[in-house]
Amino acid sequence: MTDLPRNQHIIASGVIAAIGTSVAYISFTQEPADAFIFPRLISSVFAVLAIWTFAKAVLGRTKVGNGISVSALRNMLPGLVVTCLYVFWAAKALGFYTATAIAFFILLTLYDPAPHTHAQSWVKRLLITAAFMAVMYGLFAQLLNVFTPHEIFF
Repeated sequence: MTDLPRNQHIIASGVIAAIGTSVAYISFTQEPADAFIFPRLISSVFAVLAIWTFAKAVLGRTKVGNGISVSALRNMLPGLVVTCLYVFWAAKALGFYTATAIAFFILLTLYDPAPHTHAQSWVKRLLITAAFMAVMYGLFAQLLNVFTPHEIFF
């Protein structure tokens, strides 16, 4: 398999840099300002790294790999579908914490190699999901005081 053409890497990193810059711009123009401190920090770092990658691609200083194989894409596809449903619908419709718990549990179920026929593996997945959600709640609601999408369930 040959390396990806340089232009393909420039275009991909340019699109990501544009998205990162626009997300940073949006986070800096929203009110109330206190609600967007964490998104401003994260989006600024994301934008800087994306622009840096784009500049490296334009200057030809980026090592370009072989891309994603069809089998790897097939393995990632269920996770991408769950992620898109989460981002574009569930987080707003179900509330951040409920949608995150459901999406995390589904992803864990899809990619956990433990057998689906054993009750012990399901209990383990539920416990891991509960621990993950406790960390998410502690991080976002308690420590960072970040506003999250609210709807049906908190």
